Amino acid sequence: MKLLVLADEPVDADGVRAALQAQPELDDARVLVVTPARNASKLAFWMSDSDEAIGEARDVEEETVAALRAEGVQARGEVGESEPMLALTDAVTTFAPDLILLLSGDDDFAADARGRFGARVVRG
Repeated sequence: MKLLVLADEPVDADGVRAALQAQPELDDARVLVVTPARNASKLAFWMSDSDEAIGEARDVEEETVAALRAEGVQARGEVGESEPMLALTDAVTTFAPDLILLLSGDDDFAADARGRFGARVVRG
């Protein structure tokens, strides 16, 4: 199984397993972790000050991938676009996941993702 995890906070293998619940086993999955490089403020976004957002996203991505690998999960990661739907769409296009796990507190984003990608989307 190919699993795409879009996370805006660090997560470990237990957190991913808990979010998946009755879904296929994580140990047999190839996992791509994508972390959107979201700016902390609208002003930073409009001023194109993305360095801090990219750095924070990279930290989250690296910590999550390291935690998954420490549990034996085949995982890799990347920093995505600042807009979560763009980051998700880019990743779906290049990775073609069987299942998408959203680990984000944004309800509107989750609803939009389910509308675009259907039953493949699980929200943790």
